[in-house]
Amino acid sequence: RHSEISMRAALGAGRGRLVRQLLTESILLAILGGALGLGVAALGVHALIALAPAELPRVGAIHLDAAALWFTILLTSVIGVVVGIVPAMQGTRPDLHSDIRSGARAVGTAHPSVRRALVVAQIALALVVLVGAGLMLRSIEKLFVAAPGFDASHLLTMQVEAAGPRYDSTSVLYQFFNQSLDAVRQVPGVTGAAFSNQLPLSGDFEGYSVEFEGLPKSGPNDFSSAMRYTVTPGWFAAMKIPLRRGRLLDAQDRPGTTQSVVISESFARQRFAGKDPLGQRLREGPNAGTADRPWGIVVGVVGDVKQASLTLGAEDAFYVPMGQWNWVDNAQSLVVRTRGDPLAVLPAVERAIWSVDRNQPISRVATMSQVLVRSESQRRFVLIVFGAFGLVALALAAIGIFGLISGGVTERSNEIGVRAALGATRGDIVTLILRDGMTLAVAGIAIGLISGVAVSGLLRTLLFGVSQSDVVTYVAAASAVLLVAFVASALPAWRASRIDPAATLRS
Repeated sequence: RHSEISMRAALGAGRGRLVRQLLTESILLAILGGALGLGVAALGVHALIALAPAELPRVGAIHLDAAALWFTILLTSVIGVVVGIVPAMQGTRPDLHSDIRSGARAVGTAHPSVRRALVVAQIALALVVLVGAGLMLRSIEKLFVAAPGFDASHLLTMQVEAAGPRYDSTSVLYQFFNQSLDAVRQVPGVTGAAFSNQLPLSGDFEGYSVEFEGLPKSGPNDFSSAMRYTVTPGWFAAMKIPLRRGRLLDAQDRPGTTQSVVISESFARQRFAGKDPLGQRLREGPNAGTADRPWGIVVGVVGDVKQASLTLGAEDAFYVPMGQWNWVDNAQSLVVRTRGDPLAVLPAVERAIWSVDRNQPISRVATMSQVLVRSESQRRFVLIVFGAFGLVALALAAIGIFGLISGGVTERSNEIGVRAALGATRGDIVTLILRDGMTLAVAGIAIGLISGVAVSGLLRTLLFGVSQSDVVTYVAAASAVLLVAFVASALPAWRASRIDPAATLRS
């Protein structure tokens, strides 16, 4: 627009008037962009709230308010002024009236290095965000192939409660859960069922001290701590937790008999390195070290189960029969193994439990596969956020490359026409333009890779099974940026190859 601005100046427009006009246009564009951004943000906030994990604090308080509105107005106004002032001052230099005489179509090559540097920065930032998203994606992928210690397929879970004054007695509670279990096992399609006081990866976390007879202690209260599972017979079969040594808990482990205890493999390895844990005596619970408490006996060792998270090592654990613990918990987790779809038997299972007592609540209904996914919902949410910002950053980088290369083609149209007239083929012209765009992309990728290694350290606590310098992630992110840059450069390159050399020579 240099010729237009020169004409306005020749007709009497002062430099201040011209600067105000160009700034007004720049600010208007920025405000329109800000308004569009607010609309996208409103939709994005609703989407993020819908995808946010339930345990994310104060999700309901996330919304666009007056502060966000005024912040956007202020930010877009500042951007309009800052981005518009430099070209406005350059575009209204006093000597531009010479453009009227020269008939120049476009001069706009002042400070091209600034524009190129901005595009390189866009590409580098896009790559950094994509690396973060890629590392999270690789972590999620590794996470869900990690062995939880049980088979989550065809497994229905729910929490069954026994509430009310009727269930103040431990014996009545024990009877209710056993009768409910018998009723559930009669449901067609059910191959196994059992109760436990806590369900792996559900957020339950309860541990107690354990004292093993004959093992040295550094002090009177120096006991091992392990996860406590009170279970009914069939728990290990329903969960498909493998038996390593000894036997599992069964119907012979009744109230009033010597307490039988099964411990986890890691617990046995830690406390009985090189020794046989079977037959060892132990006390566990809130008063593990009390001398007058009877001893229990280790009858079996089972595989480790992850209770808190798939990313953590398996916690030490001990399993005791429900009827042989000090008390029976009012809330128990029921697991039901089925032949087909677990949710298909849900109505029948609920009816079976309510046939024992129709007034007792059933909650936390889910398949075990759903429990696994929910246990890592925060990481999945971080992945979604990173992925969304990565796509936006990649789009901005593509727009930047396209805008710069397309503008360069317009500015160099005469040069390109002369090249074509002197024998340059369309392939030569396309290669020329593509080389310019890919040079910017490679420079941005190089800077982005270095920055990505530094920034990815902030994600260390969210990664699982993947190094912060994972080669596959960096190569994939760089390839994605390179592909987008190629497409963004190819469109103006194709347009450049269509320039008519005859028309260029005539002009």
